[in-house]
Amino acid sequence: MSPRVATEDLLDAQGVADVLGLSHRNTVFQYLRRYEDMPKPVVDLGEGRVKLWLRPQIERWAARLAAQGRTRPKRAGGHRLPS
Repeated sequence: MSPRVATEDLLDAQGVADVLGLSHRNTVFQYLRRYEDMPKPVVDLGEGRVKLWLRPQIERWAARLAAQGRTRPKRAGGHRLPS
């Protein structure tokens, strides 16, 4: 049996970008390839289709990055990047 998920906790790539302070949702997919510890989508319908993440997982990951000092100062575009 699959775990129950509160639909309000589901984020698409734009929602993940918003939580991480990124300017573009496409950067989320670059992060997936670059950072092994980034949470994987809980729903992945395949290439070019919907991917959804759980907000609590993304928020915990972002907090871990900050606690480890794995963020850079905000750039001109207003987003923060893990180092």
